Amino acid sequence: MRALLSVSDKSGLVPFARGLAELGFELVSSGGTYAALTAAGLNARTVSDITGADEMLDGRVKTLHPVIHGGILANRSEPDHMQQLVDREITPIDLVVTNLYPFVAAPGIENIDIGGPTMVRAAAKNHDAVAIVVDPADYEPVLDALRSDDGLTPLYRRSLARKAFAHTAAYDAAIVSWFDETDPAATVSETGARELPASLHLSLDRVHDLRYGENPHQTGARYRFTHGSGWWDSATIHQGKEMSYLNVYDTEAAWNLVNSLGADGPAAVVMKHANPCGAALGATIAEAYARAHGGDTVSAFGGIVATNRSVNAAMATEVAQAFTEVVVAPGFDAEALEILSAKKNLRLVEVGDVAWAPLPLQMRSIAGGMLVQHDDSLQNDVSEWRTVTEREPTEQEMVDLVFAWRVAARVTSNTIVLVKDGQAVGIGAGQQNRRDAGQIAAEKAAGRAVGGACASDAFFPFRDGLDAAASAGATAVVQPGGSIRDDEVIAAANEQGMAMVFTGRRHFRH
Repeated sequence: MRALLSVSDKSGLVPFARGLAELGFELVSSGGTYAALTAAGLNARTVSDITGADEMLDGRVKTLHPVIHGGILANRSEPDHMQQLVDREITPIDLVVTNLYPFVAAPGIENIDIGGPTMVRAAAKNHDAVAIVVDPADYEPVLDALRSDDGLTPLYRRSLARKAFAHTAAYDAAIVSWFDETDPAATVSETGARELPASLHLSLDRVHDLRYGENPHQTGARYRFTHGSGWWDSATIHQGKEMSYLNVYDTEAAWNLVNSLGADGPAAVVMKHANPCGAALGATIAEAYARAHGGDTVSAFGGIVATNRSVNAAMATEVAQAFTEVVVAPGFDAEALEILSAKKNLRLVEVGDVAWAPLPLQMRSIAGGMLVQHDDSLQNDVSEWRTVTEREPTEQEMVDLVFAWRVAARVTSNTIVLVKDGQAVGIGAGQQNRRDAGQIAAEKAAGRAVGGACASDAFFPFRDGLDAAASAGATAVVQPGGSIRDDEVIAAANEQGMAMVFTGRRHFRH
């Protein structure tokens, strides 16, 4: 039996190779792999020794040879194939162990592996006779199987082959992404975003089986980009039931929103069905949470809480009084964990000090493909906003306008958000018309928006939306502008003595 070993990641290599040698495998390797094996006292032959051809082109050509690929690809059930091996004095290769140049860690032309993927694909194609191992985590299980009476069963070989093709697919996807990211001919839009690539080659691994999907009869899982990671991968879940699809989805939405509100002071949000029902600033994180929860106490039932500061005992005491599904925060004090441990089903997700960043691309499935767009950036500088009414916003009104605008950008359209003193007091989300969104926001505010700010994610097509904000007591409005009836809306604001600013950018969200 012959095993060909050529690996970039040499973790676990020597014990695995020693186990193969003990099972009677002849070891063949090249370059650094050969050096590692012989340094450990193992007998190994070089690829050049069995091919009769030295490495060339600074190592670009080592294993690309008929002696190697004939030994891998020969169909053992075809007498003609086996006779050709005899005629050419080629020994069959029964096991290929390889992983590829570290392109993801050090992208560049010389780290684009050619011989490695070729061997992987050849062995995986012929997996009925040749076992392919690309992951050091499989070394011990493969040895255990080889030592067993059943050996490497057809199903096990097939699973290794499937993993091998996934390995090369992810590798190629990483290379394509690098070409896209470094394309000197890529155009850049006025907002600074690069053009979307001509094609997308996605590789993701299932890393977390969820309790269920959106509903209990649906299966759900979280996948991670093969060569990427996000804050979920380093987060610690301290307690609670297994997460469901909506738990993860809403927690992600809550974390994105609370980080969009700025880091200048404590902030908290309460999320429900991917929309905030509460968002607020506070002098302390406990105060921020209490104000966020107080924005809509009815809708907060069973919600997701996110904070931009660690949860302390004072906040934990407040949280313990409400039914909450998840709390996500940078950290939890020991006393807070003890207080919240009484809520056995409450999930506590500790993110740590991982820097938050918006997603580069947003994707949604459609029939036959996907919709793809750049993330909706909130980097529209306030200095670019312009007042269009007779009255300028006051300093406090401007603070509330900025806060309301940031919240509105993360609420499903159509939306109206009413804010007073850094607290969202009324949120009208996901309505088919802006007037209804305004009326819902005003009803939820229940008189608490007097002297506060109103944000609309898109322009007011008619003055009735503005009138609803005025009736709720808002004295300042922020909106994108751009309606053919802007003049009518501006006139209505002037009639009400309101200040209104245009941002020049809308934030539809579906």
